[in-house]
Amino acid sequence: MKKAKKYLILAAIVIVGVLIYKFYPKEAEASLRLNTQIVKKDKLSTEVTATGTVEPITLVEIGTQVSGVISKIHVDYNSDVKAGQVIAELDTRMLKSELASAHATLKSREVELAQQKRNYERYEKLWEKQAISKVDWENAIDAYETAKLAVTSSKASVFKAETNLGYATIYSTIDGVVVSRAVEEGQTVAASFSTPTLFTVANDLTKMRVIANVDESDIGNIKEGQRVTFSVGAYLNDEFEGTVQQVRLEATTTSNVVTYEVVIDAPNPDLKLKPGLTATVTIYTLEEDNVLVIPSKALRYQPDPEEISLMEELVLEENKTPSTTGKTVWVKDGNRIVPKNIKVGTSDDINIQVLEGLSEGDEVILGIAKASALSEEQKGGEANPFMPKRPGSNKKK
Repeated sequence: MKKAKKYLILAAIVIVGVLIYKFYPKEAEASLRLNTQIVKKDKLSTEVTATGTVEPITLVEIGTQVSGVISKIHVDYNSDVKAGQVIAELDTRMLKSELASAHATLKSREVELAQQKRNYERYEKLWEKQAISKVDWENAIDAYETAKLAVTSSKASVFKAETNLGYATIYSTIDGVVVSRAVEEGQTVAASFSTPTLFTVANDLTKMRVIANVDESDIGNIKEGQRVTFSVGAYLNDEFEGTVQQVRLEATTTSNVVTYEVVIDAPNPDLKLKPGLTATVTIYTLEEDNVLVIPSKALRYQPDPEEISLMEELVLEENKTPSTTGKTVWVKDGNRIVPKNIKVGTSDDINIQVLEGLSEGDEVILGIAKASALSEEQKGGEANPFMPKRPGSNKKK
């Protein structure tokens, strides 16, 4: 009785093993699916982000070359000015006294020169008659020449005093708007070592620029003429547009981070952009509209004959004409898997442009995955509304 029971158990184990062996390959076959995507036209774009500062294109600092007390200020912040317009004046009393002193010194030197000239002419006649010594004649010559040099020096002093008096009146050097005023009436300015800045004038605030700091890893992709969009904190809902005007060669290193300045033209017809605003910049280094694209991973797929054999009704064709460009993708054509040699163009690292070899509507193979790993849309079914969605699955294409 015990032996019969033992044999029954062994027979049941054998039957279960046979069933598992018989049906497991079919389960494996049913669990594998081709991961494909339809070839379509789309937009390719790559971008570089950076931060920068909004600046006027022409910004002039107006100062004074002479020291003195500010007696009058004729403009204020945001005042419109014209080139040659008087914007401030210094107290001229000290400068006028210096000019008067220079004129007096010049008169004195001219009188001295006239006296030395008469003396020179008198000694010249005596020297011709050999009535004086050579030393006396040479002294007369030296005194006359010194007197002429003294007059020349005095004339230069007069010119300097007149020029300094002219500098006491501060003029605007360009047409524009006063964006900064650094002095008040009654304030003393000193110009002993450098020219102090009194006003800063922007030429035209309807034409601004952004100086963006681009990381060294991205600067190689930046070129003049590329489209730019940027935003500023003052207008979070507005997007401004511009164009790359210049890529400067000078590098700046801050905390071991190397950046390069990129100058971006930023039209400002509404005068919303103000000098000094911080801009968050997006530079479009690649823009291709309405081009045929496929996922870049399609180029990396190579079919495995053993995996293909596990899927019913799929026939793998041999690649008899290898690509001269080295770019080959595999396309599902009905129940056939066929190679296509293609020519590619630009890429955004996710998708790549197809120039030749594929047509819109072709179904390229990205890989093979288990059915459970594919989305409901890839299986051709509808997604369960009560099941959580994969991250990013709700993005619009």
